[in-house]
Formats: sequence, structure tokens, C-alpha cells
Amino acid sequence: MSATTASGDCVVPESPTRVWQALAVLEPYCSVCDVSYVLGDEPGSPGVGTTFVCAPGRLDGAPVAGAPQGEILTWEPPHVVTTRLRLTPETWTTRIELAGTGDGGTRVTMSVTHEPIGGSRIVRHLQRRALRRLVQRTVDAEVAKVPAHVDRVAHSS
Repeated sequence: MSATTASGDCVVPESPTRVWQALAVLEPYCSVCDVSYVLGDEPGSPGVGTTFVCAPGRLDGAPVAGAPQGEILTWEPPHVVTTRLRLTPETWTTRIELAGTGDGGTRVTMSVTHEPIGGSRIVRHLQRRALRRLVQRTVDAEVAKVPAHVDRVAHSS
């Protein structure tokens, strides 16, 4: 399978610990993304191997059948988190890296990889350019939301 990866970054004035709380800790509902998360049944705190389901909007009960399934692949608080989200025709892997800037702020680097599942190699080849644009737009949109995520956590503390 041919994967497509794009990256982007931004700097926010808050500490890596605060940014980690805003970006890596899966809360039941994220108002910035309008997505609900349901963690798997693993005991203890989230970490490598923790599974989750994400569903658009605020859930009133269990997620619908077929909701995207996710898993935490890397968990190194407060610096690196990698998640994989499985959808029917594709897998999306997101890696977020946080680094202090020296003045108390945080550089957030986000990489997103899209990998199609199944399908024809010819079709994937023809869609390659469009997929590169889609993945880059996805990264750009997620990086643009970082300040809102951090602001939401700052106002809820």
C-alpha cells in the first residue's frame, strides 16, 4: 500500500504540559472538533495500546456501529503521542510532537499519514496527487485548531 504523509507546525505561548493536556488527553467530548471519544476497557491511564472510538457530535449513548476505531501507538507525556484511526477504506495515523521553545512556549509539530486499504494500484496512482492535497489540508486544518484546543483547556482549569 502507498501511504501519503504531510506535516505542519505552529508555536503557542503555553507550556508543553498544558499543550499536552489540550491535544493528547482524550476527553469524552471535544468542542473544538465536535467529536466524542469513548475509551476502550483497558485499566489505568491511557497509554500505548489504549483503544478508543470517535464519533462526530456529542454522544447521548454508545457510538453507532461502524464508528472509527482508534488506538494509541506512542505515548510519551508530555512530548509525543501517535494515534491510528481505522476507517473502512483507509487508515489515518497522526503524530503530535511537542518541544519547548526556550521562552516557555511550545512548538507543535503534527504529521498525518493516510494509507488506503485495498483497492486498485492504478486507482491509487491516479488519486495520488489529490490525496497529497487532502492530507496536507487535513494537517493545516488540525494545526490551525491548536490554539483553540489550548485555549479551551486554559479556560476549563
